[in-house]
Amino acid sequence: QVQLVESGGGLVQPGGSLRLSCAASGIISSINDMGWYRQAPGKQRELVAGITSGGSTNYADSVKGRFTISRDNAKNTVYLQMSSLKPEDTAVYYCKVVSVCCIYWGQGTQVTVSS
Repeated sequence: QVQLVESGGGLVQPGGSLRLSCAASGIISSINDMGWYRQAPGKQRELVAGITSGGSTNYADSVKGRFTISRDNAKNTVYLQMSSLKPEDTAVYYCKVVSVCCIYWGQGTQVTVSS
């Protein structure tokens, strides 16, 4: 049974930091790309950051220089270090894992940036 377990969301003040984690289990085939998406109320889900199996990364323009994506292949885990958070970063954050055969999504974790 495939599971993506996300953690690390919460409430933080503007300018603060959070680190999201997403641990994948039960995926038999090789994992290729991993990434983080977010969806704010009334908006479409958007890519935040992605990372390939080789470690190449890409970011949404709105988070460049503030967010860092990384992965631990031995643990099938992807991380998102978020710094200098802004109120507009408030959203539900979802991890996405792409294997040879399939695409998997996490259940989402709420990130709220507010004073």
